[in-house]
Amino acid sequence: MPERLSALDAVVTAAEGRVRPELVDAARGVLEQAGQRMRLSPGSTVVALAGGTGSGKSSLFNALSGSALSTVGVRRPTTSDTHACVWPPADAGPLLDWLGVARRHVVPEAEADPALHGLVLLDLPDYDSTEARHRREAERLVGMVDILVWVVDPQKYADAALHERYLSRLRAHRAVTLLVLNQADLLTPDAVEACVADLHRLLKADGLGAAPVLALSARTGAGLPELRGVLSAAVAKRAAATERLSADVDAVVDRLAGELAEPADGQALGTVGRKERARLREALALAAGVPVIEDAVRRASLARTVAATGWPFTRWIGRLRRDPLRRLHLEAPAGRSSLPPPSPVARAGVYGAVRGVVDAASHGLPEPWARAVASAAQSSEADLDDALDSAVTSADLPDTRRVRLWERGVRLLQLALAAVALAGVAWLCALFVVAWAQLPDPPTPDVGPLALPTVLLLGGALLGLAVAGLSRVVGRAAARRAARRVGAELRRRVDDVADAHVLEPVKDELQRYVAAREALRRAG
Repeated sequence: MPERLSALDAVVTAAEGRVRPELVDAARGVLEQAGQRMRLSPGSTVVALAGGTGSGKSSLFNALSGSALSTVGVRRPTTSDTHACVWPPADAGPLLDWLGVARRHVVPEAEADPALHGLVLLDLPDYDSTEARHRREAERLVGMVDILVWVVDPQKYADAALHERYLSRLRAHRAVTLLVLNQADLLTPDAVEACVADLHRLLKADGLGAAPVLALSARTGAGLPELRGVLSAAVAKRAAATERLSADVDAVVDRLAGELAEPADGQALGTVGRKERARLREALALAAGVPVIEDAVRRASLARTVAATGWPFTRWIGRLRRDPLRRLHLEAPAGRSSLPPPSPVARAGVYGAVRGVVDAASHGLPEPWARAVASAAQSSEADLDDALDSAVTSADLPDTRRVRLWERGVRLLQLALAAVALAGVAWLCALFVVAWAQLPDPPTPDVGPLALPTVLLLGGALLGLAVAGLSRVVGRAAARRAARRVGAELRRRVDDVADAHVLEPVKDELQRYVAAREALRRAG
């Protein structure tokens, strides 16, 4: 029993806020009642005689106790307060205090039947009393005692109030429920047999088909030994309290099972499909500006290559443009970047992706738990923008100012080619000055049809431009690789944000549902 109660407590903890509050309260009530009952006189067996006016309940109570403790009559109401008769040796005082029973009678040791030692017999107010207070008292104790003995008479055993308000709700308590057909002396043996058979039929319809039925007469004493035998067996077994609490747990577990139904279609829990994960991560990457950063890295990398390997006489133009990566202010993790906010399309994509995760994860779950999954997925929605911005600003981005080794080599080559072209220019200028001054022409070597200074000028310039063009082609490929590396790093960080802010809360909620189901299975 302690294991079942511990499991039920786990169900209550997991299901808090996810099933109807009245079910959680009912489960808590069972746990509280179980804890108190197991501490109070565990060796005592509390048996309550419940019934309507005129059923002979009080007469039966007096017959069992051996004293005229309860008022007998047909006046409504007859029993106004619960009476208790206690058999030694257990001290049932604290137990009766908990039950709220003030009127008590202790059977003297010398007069007590040893077979009934430890019995606490209660005579409850009539369940059909005209006094609402009496009905509430009866209903309260019906939910607390160990064994319920329902006393009925031949005229009212089929009373709809008895079957609809009480017996049909005690189907989980059939092991601790007993029906007594009193006043059997007023019927013939055949009529008694017919009444007992009809009562069994009604009990079967109530879900209490296994509950025993005894026919007796409190007035003549016929059948009383059989009832005493049932009570003495229960007292000797000393398990009625545990069986009653077990039945209480069964009843609340049955009610909770309706709220914790297994998912439809045998869907596995605790995971979200790859398609939904990929859609979410791509939507968050778009909202975080990952494509914008990739493009900025590509352009910045290419600009650096052009600046390092371009023709020395034209590459200074590129320095007039601001670095596209630095323009985003991604180098300062402590502050906000200058990335543009997500567009309405990007935000709609994030919302749709989160909705897809929720729909896939909650498919087949009970409606309250499906709402809890949705709430978990959206719990950090307000923090997503900051989390995504922090993820991209803390990424390790390439230094656009650092010149790579091959670019340094090309730069030296370009300087050499520029020097060759300048040498050609200087030589041609010198020849122009000599010709202008009408001085004798100095010897000028020829290379084919062209003079050497012209070859130096054209060769240096054309080779410089060719090297710059080839370097730009190589730089574009390197820029694309750098953009892909940065994009992969940023997407890993965005994946972490998706896990922390959406997927993990959803997974935790699903695992909580699995834990509640498992605890419910153990409790049942």
